[in-house]
Amino acid sequence: MFDPDELAEIRAAKREWEEETLAPTLERFGERRETFTTDTGGQEVKRLYTPEDVADLDYEEDLGFPGEEPYTRGVYPTMHRGRHWTMRQYAGMGTAAETNERFRYLIEQGSSGLSMAFDLPTQKGYDSDAAMAAGEVGKAGVAIDSLRDMEVVFDGIPLDDVSTSMTINAPAAVLFAMYVAIGDQQGVPRKELRGTIQNDVLKEYIARNLYIYPPEPSMRLVTDIFEFCAEETPNFNTISISGYHIREAGSTAAQEVAFTLGDGIEYVEAALDAGLDVDEFAPQLSFFFNAHNNIFEEVAKFRAARRMWAKILEERFGAEDPKSKQLKFHAQTGGSTLTAQQVENNVVRVAYQALAAVLGGAQSLHTNGKDEALSLPTEQSVRTALRTQQILAHESGVADTIDPLAGSYYVESLTDDIEAEATEILEEVDDRGGMLSAVESGWVKRQIQDVAFERQREIESGDRIVVGVNEYEVDEEPHVDIEEVEEEDEKRQQERLTAVKAERDEEAVEATLSALRTAAAGDDNLVPPIIDAVKAYATVGEISDVLRDEFGEYRPSI
Repeated sequence: MFDPDELAEIRAAKREWEEETLAPTLERFGERRETFTTDTGGQEVKRLYTPEDVADLDYEEDLGFPGEEPYTRGVYPTMHRGRHWTMRQYAGMGTAAETNERFRYLIEQGSSGLSMAFDLPTQKGYDSDAAMAAGEVGKAGVAIDSLRDMEVVFDGIPLDDVSTSMTINAPAAVLFAMYVAIGDQQGVPRKELRGTIQNDVLKEYIARNLYIYPPEPSMRLVTDIFEFCAEETPNFNTISISGYHIREAGSTAAQEVAFTLGDGIEYVEAALDAGLDVDEFAPQLSFFFNAHNNIFEEVAKFRAARRMWAKILEERFGAEDPKSKQLKFHAQTGGSTLTAQQVENNVVRVAYQALAAVLGGAQSLHTNGKDEALSLPTEQSVRTALRTQQILAHESGVADTIDPLAGSYYVESLTDDIEAEATEILEEVDDRGGMLSAVESGWVKRQIQDVAFERQREIESGDRIVVGVNEYEVDEEPHVDIEEVEEEDEKRQQERLTAVKAERDEEAVEATLSALRTAAAGDDNLVPPIIDAVKAYATVGEISDVLRDEFGEYRPSI
């Protein structure tokens, strides 16, 4: 991008600046510390960036134009000038009725998409009356036992008007089947259903541990959803390949990119092994990244990830459809960065993390409530979080031009650095037999744990400042309203489940579960029999138990 003679002049001018202007200042005042790094310590930050740092940048090959390969500058030609990102707010209160109330409130306040959180028993494939569910019903999200609960959640919410994201993984096929069933009840053509099912079970083995079945049958469920959606629900994203939880577990930005794309590679290979064509399912793949603290690192991360995915799909898998090569992603502000101390500081953290996501070209965004380090967010904090997005969209100007930080010597250099480091990590993953093998051996988890340990050490030693936690502390905290789940909610949920079981056609339930068992023992796609089962009001636990019997349960070796 730069003439060699001009670069030589800049290089000489920089040396002169260092000797005549910088050196006396350093000698007299010094700098705040010897070494500066990006937020997770993954990249060293130089004192000054010049054209010399991007001397090898080829505009057409490395950047291009929005909507064209390599998609560094965005996957759509107009990006946020055409329309704003989807503004999602994570919601999932203790009961289906409370979740419906919160969803309606968010829509009234201008939310353009719904994001559904499920409680731990649902995420593990247990009903609310299971012994394993005791004390956890409705605590981390909404309790969903049967289609009846989903009917309440989406009462009065037309599925042809909203896009819904569901954060569910091991039993993703069951909750997706319920969503399809609700659409069928409402008369919405399946081709018009819009949304995303997270369905990313690999990261459960890495970061969250909310798995049920061993990896191989879990991957079968993932690819069965790919196949079903390609034919039945082409506007529904079949998976949200999640780096978010990898980053929450403590990874660097480069590790987040590498391990997320590594998971994506594993899913593509599994789908190809199942006989699917890459250009049939790849356009429905989506990604989910963390929007963390360092604005420039995060923007560079998103840009690097888009460029890498385009290369991977074309060079590794021979994708021809441009849509197959587009990395479309949802971002959520960093939950692990929220502090219980001085919770009002979290409003500021969330705002600039959201700014990074928008500058980085996110397709949808969730902003955390300030109180989520303490509990489910209150109505007031959810509104503030949503207003943060709306102010960014309508008042800040950041959505008025595409990829506004492009051309920054620092951002372009950092984009290249993150891509180089993430590529190196992916090469080691390949050497270890691929992401599935690297996950099963525990290597991926160890890499993340090492970074998390070092970061915590820095906080405890004071080398890394967290405002309000280890610096700028106060002796007393203001009163904070907490959203609490009533203890009686668990009992009422169990009573509703008992009522559903008493009212349903038991013969129909047994017939659909038997058909599912037969399909699981063979190689038929499991989504259609699961849809039949949920329509008969078979429960999440009953369906998951059939698959437990056939597939077994995963027990980690380390």
